[in-house]
Amino acid sequence: MFPASRYSCQAHRCIRALKGITTEHAAPQLYTTLHRRARSSAATPQITTHYTIHPREKDPRWEGVEMERFADEADVVIVGGGPAGLSAAIRLKQLANEQEKELRVCLVEKASQIGAHTLSGACLEPSALSELFPDWKERGVSVAHQHYMDAFSRLWCVYKILSVLSPGLPMNNHGNYIVRLGNFVRWLGEQAEELGVELYPGYAASEVLFHEDGSVKGIATNDVGIAKDGSPKDVFERGMELHAKVTLFGEGCHGHLAKQLYKQFNLRENCEPQTYAIGLKEVWTIDEKKWRPGRVEHSVGWPLNRNTYGGSFLYHLNEGEPLVALGFVVGLDYSNPYLSPFREFQRWKHHPFVAPTLEGGSRIAYGARALNEGGLQSIPKLTFPGGLLIGCSPGFMNVPKIKGTHTAMKSGMLAAEAVFARITAESPESETAGLHVPEYSDALKESWVWKELYAVRNIRPSFHNYFGLYGGMVYTGIFYWILRGKEPWTLKHCGTDASQLKPAKDCTPIEYPKPDGKLSFDLLSSVALSGTNHEGDQPPHLTLRDDAVPVGRNLAVYDGPEQRFCPAGVYEYVPLETGDGMRLQINAQNCVHCKTCDIKDPSQNINWVVPEGGGGPAYNGM
Repeated sequence: MFPASRYSCQAHRCIRALKGITTEHAAPQLYTTLHRRARSSAATPQITTHYTIHPREKDPRWEGVEMERFADEADVVIVGGGPAGLSAAIRLKQLANEQEKELRVCLVEKASQIGAHTLSGACLEPSALSELFPDWKERGVSVAHQHYMDAFSRLWCVYKILSVLSPGLPMNNHGNYIVRLGNFVRWLGEQAEELGVELYPGYAASEVLFHEDGSVKGIATNDVGIAKDGSPKDVFERGMELHAKVTLFGEGCHGHLAKQLYKQFNLRENCEPQTYAIGLKEVWTIDEKKWRPGRVEHSVGWPLNRNTYGGSFLYHLNEGEPLVALGFVVGLDYSNPYLSPFREFQRWKHHPFVAPTLEGGSRIAYGARALNEGGLQSIPKLTFPGGLLIGCSPGFMNVPKIKGTHTAMKSGMLAAEAVFARITAESPESETAGLHVPEYSDALKESWVWKELYAVRNIRPSFHNYFGLYGGMVYTGIFYWILRGKEPWTLKHCGTDASQLKPAKDCTPIEYPKPDGKLSFDLLSSVALSGTNHEGDQPPHLTLRDDAVPVGRNLAVYDGPEQRFCPAGVYEYVPLETGDGMRLQINAQNCVHCKTCDIKDPSQNINWVVPEGGGGPAYNGM
């Protein structure tokens, strides 16, 4: 997609050497006595073979293996080729070209192509795009089409109540554009390349590198050529190091490098825990007579109960053929371990006011990803020596508006402006080897991003009340619609999503109808539509800190919620070969990189690390 011949010799060496490395995560281990006893049992089958759990220096199979890594230098390294990372890269090169400065900007992206891992609704608010490219309409963004009609409804089992979306409400979409975000991100990549940004898709950044003084030095990409049992293959190649004055981390929701940075620099010391949702999406071709190009529909309610946060979207695309994008979002702070977000989504499609649109149509794509929903009070400290957090990684999503692309882009642009000023200063002052750029946080707090998030800060946590959905809607009507978020208090969340699950014995199992193969479908046929693929002979990147915990606690206490909250069929409990118990089987090749397991695991025993670069879903314009 981005021929190496277009780059400098230095960049060409970078492409040849980039191969990858994963890193050890040090995370809190919340194990009970039951866990420790189970861990000591020799009968526990080994599941995890990744070197972050089983260090290579203790493995004799790695003795004598060459571990030296090639290193390259850049002015700025950006992790993640999403809206935030690409906007930052574009803005950096715009400023450098305007001022005739030499600035080397390298961006690494774990997907095989720019946009291949991108998934969103999406209804784009063009504010940040217009700032980045005032002439964006003339630049051929053929994927964007302005919407013409909003519909918002509250669903019951067989009824719906249609509500009016006044211009002042967050979900009003007047002036916005329905897009397929993967196509939009691919277009951003083309603009970045034209400006001289070095893009390296297919290479997963998996380790943060540090200077001796503790500041961030850059990143390393993951090694390749490691067998499933954790041993080196004959084709093993060490990853590469990319060093920079400043590294921008725009990994997206629940980035695995960001998790390390939170702990290393105590970035979450003064903020609320992040809370998340899982969003599931399909694209359908439908009967042209039912197609209403530009129509935007949202709903809350059925099939979720009043105490489970979530809702749906149904967008009629305008791309010359009758396509609709539809999806379902479930807050991951739900309490019933028997709930399956995927099955709730499939059940929703059978509602009498949804099914008619899809009947006679054909499903052509499926995917899922996690979303940050914590809002302003969950944003961590954004700067630290040598690096910045941008985009959905720290969490700039406007939850009631159901939009985060415009805020993510703006955060990347503000980061670029702050970083460029420091790097190009005649004598940039820094107490550490890696530049610390606190000006980024200051600029963000003075921008429209902060004002927008502040106004809606209480809407999501207002649903944590006895009346659930209804109480939250009343709060929104009174305090947002009337006061525009100017109430003199900030509500808190209820803790981490992982801590919200109740024991299975205290909950009622949910009986889901079987899929009919017309409107609703099974999990594995859905994953097949995502284009997901991983190199089969590699250690599973879904690592367990303790292999005994899934059966000893998750299955024993919560009836194995992994097999229900995962939207890709990665986790399943199967009988032991001896027939006297169960074991967890991890089908890592199915993983769509949504991070839900890392977020919702009640034992916080699952640690998602990057697989070999290029693996994962292959979304085509999702």
